[in-house]
Amino acid sequence: MMVLEFANRMEKEVEMDIIQNLTEEVKAKQPSVVLPEATDKRVLSAASRLHNDGVLKPILIGKVDEINGLAKKWQLKIDGIRIEDPTRIDYFDELLQSFVKRRRGKILATDAWELLNRQVNYFGTMLVYTGRADAMVSGAVHSTADTVRPALQIVKTKPAYKKVSGVFLLIRGDEIYMTCDGAVNIDPTKEDLAEQAVQCHETATKLGIEPRIAMLSFSTRGSAKHEEVTKVAGATALARELNPDMLIDGEVQFDTAVAREVQELKAPDSPLKGNANVFIFPNIAAGNIGYKIAQRLGGFKAIGPVLQGLNAPINDLSRGCVEDEICQLCIVSAALAD
Repeated sequence: MMVLEFANRMEKEVEMDIIQNLTEEVKAKQPSVVLPEATDKRVLSAASRLHNDGVLKPILIGKVDEINGLAKKWQLKIDGIRIEDPTRIDYFDELLQSFVKRRRGKILATDAWELLNRQVNYFGTMLVYTGRADAMVSGAVHSTADTVRPALQIVKTKPAYKKVSGVFLLIRGDEIYMTCDGAVNIDPTKEDLAEQAVQCHETATKLGIEPRIAMLSFSTRGSAKHEEVTKVAGATALARELNPDMLIDGEVQFDTAVAREVQELKAPDSPLKGNANVFIFPNIAAGNIGYKIAQRLGGFKAIGPVLQGLNAPINDLSRGCVEDEICQLCIVSAALAD
C-alpha cells in the first residue's frame, strides 16, 4: 500500500512539472485571459487562484456587485481582478463599431448591440479581437458552438488555414499526448485532416512538445481497402507537402503508432518507431470516443479542447470541467498567446 501511495505521489509530481513549465513561462509574460462565465463557482474560483498565485491576469465579465457578492458568498478573494460590465464600460461604442465593421455588412448595429450586451462570449471575443485581452476561455456553462461561433465570426482563422480544429491534451504522469479532432469537425475531408496535422504540429511546438504525428485508421499501410483508408493515406501525403519538416506517418492503426513491436511487424520503416504522441483521428466520433476512453478508463487528465487555427487563442471547456481543468486551460491558452 505504501509503495502504491508513493508511486501515485511521484506520478502527481511529474504531472505537475509539465503544467509547471508552462506556468512559469506564463508568469513571466503576465498575459490576460477573459473568463466570460464569471458567475459560475468553478470559474470564479479558478480566476481567484490564478490571480492570487500571480500566474496571469484574469478578466471577468458581468455586473460588479453580483460578482463581488458571489465571491463573498463563496469566500473567494478577487480583489484586484478586472471586471468588465458591458452595460457600464466607456468604450462600448468603439467595440460595437468594430464588431459591425468586422462582420462586413452581415449584422446590423442593433443586432450587434444586443449580442454584445446579452451574450458574454461575443463581448469576451471582442475584447480579444481589439487587443484588450490576450486570450479567452469559456464553455463551463456554454456549449462548444456558443464558444466557437463568435470566435469564427470575429477573430477568424489564420490566413494559412481554412478551418478550426479541436485538440485535447492528455496528461498522465510524465506522459503527454495530443488527440485531434474530438470536438469540432464531424466528418473531415482529406484536406481537413492534413490541415489538422499541420495545426497540431504548430500547437505542440509552441507548448514545447516535440510532435510525432500518427494519422490513425483501422488499416496500416493498405492492410484494408476502403474509402476511409484512402482518405487518411491521402491526408498523410498532403500533410507532408504542406509541412515537409513534420515527423508523420499514416495511415496507421493505433497499436502501430504506440507499440514498437507492432510497428516493426506492420510498418518496419515507420519514422514514428512506435512512439507517436500526436494522434489525428479520421472523424469526430473516433476522436471524441478515443479521448474519453483515455480519460475515464486510462486515468489521463484531459485539457481542452484547444481550438487550433484561430488568429488568437479562444478555447473551450467541457461543461463537466472542474476548477483545476479551468486553471490549466487558461495557462495553456496564455502560453499560446503571441
